[in-house]
Amino acid sequence: MIKSHTLENQFLKIKTINIGASLYEVIDKRKKINLILNLGNYKNYLKNKPYLGATCGRYANRIKNAQFKIDKKTYRLSKNEGQNILHGGHKGFDAKIWDIKTQSSNSITYEYLSPHLQEGFPGNIKVLCKYQINKNSFKIIFLAKTDHKSHVNLVNHAYWNLNKSKNSIFDHFLLINANSYLKNDSLNIPTGEYKEVDKTPYDFKQFRHIGHQIELNKKAFDENFVLNKRQKYAACLWSPHSNILLSIKTNQPGIQFYTGQHLRFKSSNKMLSPFQGLCLETQAFPNSPNNKNFPSTLITPRKKYFHEVSFLITHQKII
Repeated sequence: MIKSHTLENQFLKIKTINIGASLYEVIDKRKKINLILNLGNYKNYLKNKPYLGATCGRYANRIKNAQFKIDKKTYRLSKNEGQNILHGGHKGFDAKIWDIKTQSSNSITYEYLSPHLQEGFPGNIKVLCKYQINKNSFKIIFLAKTDHKSHVNLVNHAYWNLNKSKNSIFDHFLLINANSYLKNDSLNIPTGEYKEVDKTPYDFKQFRHIGHQIELNKKAFDENFVLNKRQKYAACLWSPHSNILLSIKTNQPGIQFYTGQHLRFKSSNKMLSPFQGLCLETQAFPNSPNNKNFPSTLITPRKKYFHEVSFLITHQKII
């Protein structure tokens, strides 16, 4: 059964649904603007191919050749993007109906139990996704515990657009607190090489006009940025039309900046097009299970997974 839940205070109104523990709406009440894209009818989330607002897992982003080794044993995962696995496979966490574990006036916690070898991943894993609202900010907390060694990388896949009319994200300005990003191969999987952002279109250390950076880059973005340690914010997104500033904090090592170039959705009451929204997904690095130089995503019965990300929404003129 599809259920929605609303968290609301004087600043924000946050709506979530239990399909994929998804974020459905983030309404700035003072500006009367919904800051994220959605699919309209809740039933559309049963086939949410663009992953709008969803909790992606068991391993978000890509794993090369849909396999990894743990203690010399190779686990073969489901392939849903050519030879690779993306966002957990054919039916990842985004497509599951989550249970509501707890709810209060300012928070809701969803729970899902992923059985051993689901989509090829080892371990029975219990996952929690908590949404919590506080004044003009909200946070998402992901927790996971396992009975076998396994790899976990959970993200929220919201598509942001801070304008009232959601034509495109080209006019937004973005800051990412990262001196380097991960170079991708032709299949969008990191090669393992860290590339400096200085004097490249990937330099978002100061606020940059997204449309201009795409022109400079001669292509859209879908890269993982290596977040600087001890930064105040991982990333900030600003719209000159609404003067809304979104500031993101996280305990994760990376953030995937995706400009939504493959976004397409059409139903009887909703149509979405490329570049209408962008994603800023705090996460571990893609393909970490196959790269010893990346921060480890291995969890064990003794070592739980913990991912926290917060979103602060303020009104100010930046440029």
